[in-house]
Amino acid sequence: MFGYVTICEPELKVKDLKKYKAYYCGLCRSLKEEYGFSGQMTLTYDMTFAIILLSSLYENVADMEMHRCKVHPVKKQLMLRNEITSYAAAMNVLLAYYHLEDDWEDDRKVSSLAAKKVLQGKAKKIIAAYPRQSRAIEAALKELAACEKEQSTDIDRTAGCFGRLMEELFVYQEDIWEKNLRKMGFFLGKFIYLMDAYEDLPEDLRRDRYNPLKELYKKEDYEERMKQILCMMIAESTAEFERLPCLVDVDILRNILYDGVWSRYNKIQIKKSEEQKK
Repeated sequence: MFGYVTICEPELKVKDLKKYKAYYCGLCRSLKEEYGFSGQMTLTYDMTFAIILLSSLYENVADMEMHRCKVHPVKKQLMLRNEITSYAAAMNVLLAYYHLEDDWEDDRKVSSLAAKKVLQGKAKKIIAAYPRQSRAIEAALKELAACEKEQSTDIDRTAGCFGRLMEELFVYQEDIWEKNLRKMGFFLGKFIYLMDAYEDLPEDLRRDRYNPLKELYKKEDYEERMKQILCMMIAESTAEFERLPCLVDVDILRNILYDGVWSRYNKIQIKKSEEQKK
C-alpha cells in the first residue's frame, strides 16, 4: 500500500533530484545502521517525503555524508540525514512490522510470520519509544481487517482507517502545526489507500478478493467518480500543506504532491488505453 508518494522525475530540477535521492539514500543508510538488513528492506519512498516535509517545516538542517553501499559499491553516494531521518526509519520499520502481523493474522502466510519474527525485537523497542504512533497503526490496521471481514464497501470508512494511521505518523511533535499535519496526513493517507484499491481492483475482481471499490465499479461513471474522489483527497491534503511555512525544498514537496502522487494513476490509464486498442 506504499510507494505512491514519490517524485515526478521529468518535472524536477537536476539539483532537486540529486537532493531527493540524497534524502532517500540517507533513510536507507539509517535503516541499515539502526535496524540492520531486515530494517533496510522496509525502505519506502513515502517516508522520504515525510523526512523532507518535516525537515523543511522544523528547519532541521540535514548533515551531508558520503558512503558506498551494495547498490553503489564503487562510487560513494551523497546522503542527507538528521534526527527526523531516524524518526522516519523507526516509523518505516513499525509499519512493516504491523503489516506483516496483519498478513499473518488474515492469511496465515508463513513468509509473513518469519519476517515478522525477524523484526519483532526491533519493533518492540520502537513501540516503547513511540507508543502514540504504535497504538494508531495497530488500531487502524485492526479496523481495516474488520472492514475486510465484513466485506465493507463504505469507502469513507475504509480509507479513513489508513488516513488516521498516516495523520499520526505526520505528527512528529505535538505543537502548533499538529492540526495542519494531522489533516494533511489524513487526506494523503486516504488518497494512498484509494489509489492502491483502484490499482488492485482488476486483479481483485479476477481472484474474487476483497476490495472496497467493488460496488462503485458497477456504476457506469466509475472512472470519472474515482478520479473525482482522488482529486478531492489530494486537494484537501495540499491545501493543508500550503498553510505550513515550508520554504526549504518546497519545490521537491510540491513536485511530489501535485505531480508525483499521480504517477501510478497515469501509468494505469496508459495501460488501459493500450489494452483497449488491442
